[in-house]
Amino acid sequence: MNSLERPPEAETVRPLASAVLAEVARALSLLAETGEETTIDLRSLPLGPADLEALVERLGDGEVACTLEVAGRSEVRETGYAGVWWIRHFGADDAVAVEEIAVTRIPEILVSHPDDVAHAAKRLADVAAEPVPRADEED
Repeated sequence: MNSLERPPEAETVRPLASAVLAEVARALSLLAETGEETTIDLRSLPLGPADLEALVERLGDGEVACTLEVAGRSEVRETGYAGVWWIRHFGADDAVAVEEIAVTRIPEILVSHPDDVAHAAKRLADVAAEPVPRADEED
């Protein structure tokens, strides 16, 4: 092999993906030590499809995944590392509009808004105030 040829294994090294992974690792350590949260906007970085694929592969899958339908579709997926979440928000054309890694105990998008909780409490209190029919009374 001459000095201009790269070894085959060099083709699989993704320096930008490695840098993002190192940043995620630092952010996770910070979360564990201080509780400080970090968000990495993947769309603001010059990541290509192979970089994103490498990140997905290295971070793996966790135990939690959900899809939300709030002002468009969003997907929130825990990676194989507790506290590291991959979040995608989709536009009207179902193309990814926002893609980020959130290093947090729980992503903000999954936290119930206090106004929603207050409204739900009122609704549930109204339902709980109604008598529950006996099984033999149901049609």
